[in-house]
Amino acid sequence: MTLQNRVAPTGEIITHPARGTLTGNRGILHRPDQTLGTSRWQHPNWVICTLHHPRGTYHGPMPDRAWTALFFLDEAVALAAGHRPCHYCQRARAREFRAAWDAAHGPIGGPVTRMPDLDRALHAARVTRGRQQIVHSADAADLPPGSFIAGQTPILLTKNAAHTYSPAGYGPPKPRPSGTVTVLTPAPTIATLRHGYRPDVHPTARDTGKS
Repeated sequence: MTLQNRVAPTGEIITHPARGTLTGNRGILHRPDQTLGTSRWQHPNWVICTLHHPRGTYHGPMPDRAWTALFFLDEAVALAAGHRPCHYCQRARAREFRAAWDAAHGPIGGPVTRMPDLDRALHAARVTRGRQQIVHSADAADLPPGSFIAGQTPILLTKNAAHTYSPAGYGPPKPRPSGTVTVLTPAPTIATLRHGYRPDVHPTARDTGKS
């Protein structure tokens, strides 16, 4: 049975057989029969995790009374959906993200931003109480690599090209668009990308090794 546990750049949780390169967590979202309930998050700390637990533990994608494993094609998709690197299994990446966040926004509540404060700030910018993704507008020329914009299907911007998204991979490179576009990646994350954080992207969209 193919489970509804794949996350798109729009933040939607969809059913698709492709597994992805990363997993993540928003809390327990599934019922005992491994279908999703109405909730799409249980807490604001939406994290991006490696597929393999640091201690070798794996509880399955939808176990009883444990968090629902969500899957992403790559890190750029996860960031667009509103997640950020996990401070446990991706400590180095989480520190890189927080450093770029602080460079973009200034530290929240201390010398460096605490992850709970970062999560609350990000949550307010990624989704409404009605579960609608919060989008914003920007000049395409100013968007950093790793950004997602809206189209007939979501579009990933790399340094040199634009790639249409599918759950199994990206389409061939096309010229980056110009003019004002609708941006899916949350505005605070876009600012973080502008200050040096570079998400890993799926091999089908790599034009410089990373986005």
